Amino acid sequence: MLEKLPEFEQKLKEIDDSLSNPDVMKDMSRYKQLMLERSHLLPVVEELRKLCDLDKQIDDAEAMQKGENDSELMEMVKEEIAELKQSRILCENNCKMLLIPPDPLEGKNIIMEIRAGTGGEEAALFASDLYRMYTHYCETMSFKMELMSINETGLGGIKEAIISISGKDVYGNLRWESGVHRVQRVPETESGGRIHTSACTVAVLPEAEETDIVIRPEDLKIDVMRAGGPGGQCVNTTDSAVRLTHIPTGIVVIQQDEKSQIKNKAKALRVLRARLYDMEETKKRQERSAARKGQVGSGDRSERIRTYNFPQNRLTDHRINLTLYKLDQIMEGALNQVIEPLKIAAGEAALKEA
Repeated sequence: MLEKLPEFEQKLKEIDDSLSNPDVMKDMSRYKQLMLERSHLLPVVEELRKLCDLDKQIDDAEAMQKGENDSELMEMVKEEIAELKQSRILCENNCKMLLIPPDPLEGKNIIMEIRAGTGGEEAALFASDLYRMYTHYCETMSFKMELMSINETGLGGIKEAIISISGKDVYGNLRWESGVHRVQRVPETESGGRIHTSACTVAVLPEAEETDIVIRPEDLKIDVMRAGGPGGQCVNTTDSAVRLTHIPTGIVVIQQDEKSQIKNKAKALRVLRARLYDMEETKKRQERSAARKGQVGSGDRSERIRTYNFPQNRLTDHRINLTLYKLDQIMEGALNQVIEPLKIAAGEAALKEA
């Protein structure tokens, strides 16, 4: 790895030179790309320099040990060498992890879609619980949540919720939530105490910039209508709801939460852009090597990723065979207990492939 240090130092210098160029500052897309490259490269260079320094310290200490006759001093030098070598192992492991190429979607905000699946009203209630869990998690992480649309049931459940989430490393943390979430518990309406199994689907879509996905006006069919369901003043009396149909893909997005048709159209376009961007990224993932696919789950939303067993207070993530008997804590937003092991497993898988 150390032979790469001069190459990385030169690359870092080139990036810094480019960032000081006024022309680059005017091109925000180029500027952001360079900053992203720098944020990945700088820690690599710093850690490799540290590794180089540790090697020098070890060499110096071993040379001192060979020329020393004082037994007490030799013992001290021996202990120092052991500590330096342990530090070197840790530093080398850090270097390996840092050398893993960053995810191309790193730094993206997301649009999360939560949908009740099999299980009727119980699935809708679980969708509501998941929404609450993500709300608490986002609060602990200082992420900003914006509810874009929600379709509730009469008993407090959620048929579908679409949420925009923004903040530092949102995608990097919540990307692991895509898939089928299965719940096992006794519904409140169950008089016999039998455990029911229901499911919800969560989709985590990286939010696309307008420059990422270009939607041509001729590819859109736009319908306006009166909003359905409960609503405030004017919601059901004006043609404020918007339905966008993307003709080439057949994707349909309906937004009706805002009183303004313009605002509903803007929200619908954000969701459509995210879904189209996700389609492109999914296609790219499928084209990657079979070695990487399936290591920590494919990210396919039809894949069952997790089981929530309430009677046993147990959560199982099937992708990495992780079982925690802390379901009550996790449902209150302590989701990092699951996310961090998933991150580590993904890093190890990428490292093996590299």
